[in-house]
Amino acid sequence: MADTMRGKTVLVMGIANRWSLAYAIAQALAREGAGLCVTYQAERVKKAVEELAAGLGGARVYPCEVSQDESIAGLFERLQEDVGRLDGVVHSLAFAQKEDLERPFEQTSRAGFAQALDVSAYSLVAIAHRAAGLMTGGGGIVTLSYLGATRVVPNYNVMGVAKAALEASVRYLASELGPRGIRVNAISAGPIKTASARAIKDFSSILEQVAQRAPLRRVTDPAEVADTALFLLGDGGRGITGDTLFVDSGYHILGV
Repeated sequence: MADTMRGKTVLVMGIANRWSLAYAIAQALAREGAGLCVTYQAERVKKAVEELAAGLGGARVYPCEVSQDESIAGLFERLQEDVGRLDGVVHSLAFAQKEDLERPFEQTSRAGFAQALDVSAYSLVAIAHRAAGLMTGGGGIVTLSYLGATRVVPNYNVMGVAKAALEASVRYLASELGPRGIRVNAISAGPIKTASARAIKDFSSILEQVAQRAPLRRVTDPAEVADTALFLLGDGGRGITGDTLFVDSGYHILGV
């Protein structure tokens, strides 16, 4: 399926390092010929993202702080000038305060709750609103979720609530943007060793449980998530919108 994204331009948000799911998705997109624009959210990761972008067919790199409307507006103004049109967006952004992941959910701070939903869920709404203006030929928007959006996962806490809001946002955005030919979907990926996952207490035990009990008896490979995103963004996923696809070795089907 070589060059299935040739001639298409995709914005990838959320690359922090080479272990990021966003980076795995960007690699798959570059492999299939897509032109990439990538963002970094913090100055401390700028150099790392620029180095990774160099290996992605010379992807364009932009700063974007998604908790600031003016930063989002500035990003899309530059994209309008530089590329003019987008065919896809990958939203791989989430954040919660470490202390709100470590203490009981009932003790979540008001500020921590608001920040988790702002960065992890509202940012998709803000990005989709701006991106839609550049997706004049339609296209796909893909975000990343997790089982904690619909099930109680120990120590996932406020992030689970944020992911639930994210998945609801996917459905509402899909309904509103569908008439413009824009599809919006989420991938609920199984637990993967990323930098953000390490913030979850006892994360290693979650990996062990999945490997032991999932129907495929293994944890999720980042490449599996990347190929699913590629499918959703490409012509293969042209009839799918408002959905959450599980890529978790089947773990989500278990009742016990």
